Order: sequence, then structure tokens, then C-alpha cells
Amino acid sequence: MRYVFLVLFALVFASCSSKEPVAVKQKQEVDKEVKPKKEPDKIIEISDLVNIPQNVEFFTRSLDIKTKTYNIQNKYEKYYFNVWNDIEPRESLEDVKWPFNAYKAGDSYGENFQLLKQEFFDEMFDNANFDKYSTLNAKAITLRHVNIRAFPTIKPLIRDPKKAGEGFPFDYLQNSTLHANKPLFVSHYSKDKEWVYAFSSFTSGWIRASEIVFLKKEHTDSWQKAQQIFFVKENTPVYSENGNFLFSSKIGMMLALISEDDKNFTALAVSSYKNSTPMFEKVKISKDIARKDILNLDRESLTSVMGEVFKSKYGWGGMYGQRDCSSMLRDMYAPFGIWLPRNSSQQAKVGKIINLENLSDKEKLSIIKTLAIPFQTLLYKKGHIVLYVGTFNNEIVVFHNTWGIKTKKDDMEGRFVVGKTVFSTLRLGENLEDYDKDGEILGNLKSMNILTK
Repeated sequence: MRYVFLVLFALVFASCSSKEPVAVKQKQEVDKEVKPKKEPDKIIEISDLVNIPQNVEFFTRSLDIKTKTYNIQNKYEKYYFNVWNDIEPRESLEDVKWPFNAYKAGDSYGENFQLLKQEFFDEMFDNANFDKYSTLNAKAITLRHVNIRAFPTIKPLIRDPKKAGEGFPFDYLQNSTLHANKPLFVSHYSKDKEWVYAFSSFTSGWIRASEIVFLKKEHTDSWQKAQQIFFVKENTPVYSENGNFLFSSKIGMMLALISEDDKNFTALAVSSYKNSTPMFEKVKISKDIARKDILNLDRESLTSVMGEVFKSKYGWGGMYGQRDCSSMLRDMYAPFGIWLPRNSSQQAKVGKIINLENLSDKEKLSIIKTLAIPFQTLLYKKGHIVLYVGTFNNEIVVFHNTWGIKTKKDDMEGRFVVGKTVFSTLRLGENLEDYDKDGEILGNLKSMNILTK
């Protein structure tokens, strides 16, 4: 049994009212007659979010109760753990310097909406300590949900906040987030040693050194050999045997299994002892919030997992513990053993790809209705990706996490903020008076890809 080895492994390391004068009352009555009442602000609603059921079970009810296992589901753990098997960084020094080529003084703003000066970029580059790149080359693991940054700082970098679609919450230094106990490969420390440059299975960047611990090869080898459990519920606190809070569960997390009984799994988790030294913890995980085997893409499982990620608000790069379009899909598919890259353009290259460029809207709709498989097909436009779930009233319906709808009035661009996960058509916001068709999903679709083929 795969987790017997983990038992031994864990044991080794566990350780009030007043009267008014009549004159005043009379004046107020006169004022009321002269001044008309202000009309309340009109509430603008997006027709899709009113007319289309915002209910996962509505769309999953037509699925087969059981479905087959697909080849793509056999490779998840290989991708998940791959950085623990690297012996050197998987990117060149010049490649990891990309943020310093992309962001410059003159068009970058700070948290006070003022232009960042060259001194900021010079300080960041100096602290990045690239002379030490690939000198540590150590295996590590995250202790909690962490941000992974393009510069070694928590300070934001935004584009012109006066422009639509810029400013808050679009911090361009936010590469992504990683869940607790996520495998890492660490290249080196920043000069001040507050940060490490690290690689995960799907992205790289700067993480605070206090948010990781280093592991020895025997630790990483044992973890990979173990049976894994997948979390299928969000935001359930996980505690050590002593009752100390470690982290909260997130869809997309895995832990190594030690043992199980009728109601609970006992799994291996990592906390920090001191000086980035790991403390191995045995944690109880209810079988209500985790599963031992990868899930099938069936009605019950999809309803449960999608219902959890449906609660996510929009979070650029995963900020504030939320998700953006691609991270939502990435996490959603994890319990099903389907590994997706981090960004939308790369996700659109997984599986069977069908080109939709240079086609009319009518042609696109026809192809999608004919070839797309509900809950297994992604639709991609530059900068955004959505999941096809079927049709409603003969309209294609997609599931996605979106910030807002592009608007335009008197040549002035704007955004109608949605800021959450929704079910919608491919013309979300079409009923808005200032709807900008140039920004819609349908007109800009580039491709569709069926993940399971």
C-alpha cells in the first residue's frame, strides 16, 4: 500500500427626538414644495445574469451519472511534482529577467497613483540579486497560500489608473498565487534575504522566504510516492495535532495520505520549525472535504466542485484569496486529475484545438454547438478563457470568472464591473446602452479546445 511508507516517514519527523420651533417646520415644508425629490439611481442589470440560471446544478443535471476516465487524467501528478525532480532552474537567467524589460519608469504607477521613478526599478533589480541565480537550487514547499511576485516586493505596479481596465485591481507585479504545501524549486535568495526566486509546476517568481521551508531529497521522494488526497471543498481550516491552525483548504490542493478510517484521512502536512526547517504534521482531513482518488467528470462531482469555485470573486492573479479566469479553471479541474497551465493562452493549447479565427459569428456558433463537449471544452479569446457548459434557450452558455464588460460612450472607454464567477452567453452585457461589441467574447473568439481529446 502506497501510504505505509508515509507512516514511517511521518513518524520520523512529526514531532432620541426633540421639538423644533414652528418657524423652522414651516420653512422645511416650503422647501419640500419648491425642491422636487431626487430620483433614486437606476439599477442597471445585466440581462444574462437575470435570465440565465446562476446555478451549477441546472447545467450539470443532463450529464451522465458515470463517465469514463481520460488519458489526460493519468499525467496530473507528474506535472504537479515535476519541480522536485529538477536539478537546475527550468528557465534561463534572461528569461526570468522579463519583468525588468516589461515594466519601466514613465508608464508605471505605484499605490499612490503616481509615476514610479527610476530609483524604484534600480532598487528592485539590485535586490533581485541575479548574480546568485541558480546557486542554491533547493527543493522547498509553501507553508500557506502565497503570492508569487514579478519583483521582490509587495508594492504594486499598475498602468495609467485614468484608463478603463487599468488601476485597481490590476497589479502587474502579481504573477500568481500558490496553495499551501505546493512543491517548489528555489534558485536563490534576494540580496536582503527576505525573498526567494522559486519555480512551481506552472509559474515562477518571488516568494517571501518566511512562507516556505526547504526539504531534503528523501522528503520529496517519499511525498511523491505516496497516495495523494485532493481537496474538494474550500476554506475549511486545517489544524495540526496540537490544534494549531496551519492553512485553509482550497480546491486544487493535494496532500500525501498516511492512513484513513471511515470518516477521516490522516495526511502529511508541513509547517515551519525554525530557520526554514520543516516540521512534519499529521493532520485529520474529513472525507467530506477531500477525496483519495481523482474524480470522474460526472454530474455529482462537477456539481460539487464547480459549486465551490463558483463562490470565487474576481482576483487578478489570484490576489486576496480569489481567482481570475484561468486560475479558476486550473483549480476546478485539479480534483479531476486534469492539469492545466497557468495563463489562458497556454490553457487554450491543451487537447484538441479547433481554430475559430476569421470566421463569422454565425459560423463560430455553429461549430461550437456541433463540436463542443459540455464541461470539457474551453473557448479562448485574447486575455480571457471560458468553459462551455451547454445551451439555454438555444443560446450557448459559458462558465467563467470575469472582471467586467467593456463599454464605450462618446468615444470614452469604460468598464461595467462584474467581478465574480458567472454563467453567461458569449455576448455578456449586450443589453447595456454603452455596450462595446469590440470587447465581447463571441466576436473575439480565437479558438476552442476539447481537453479530453
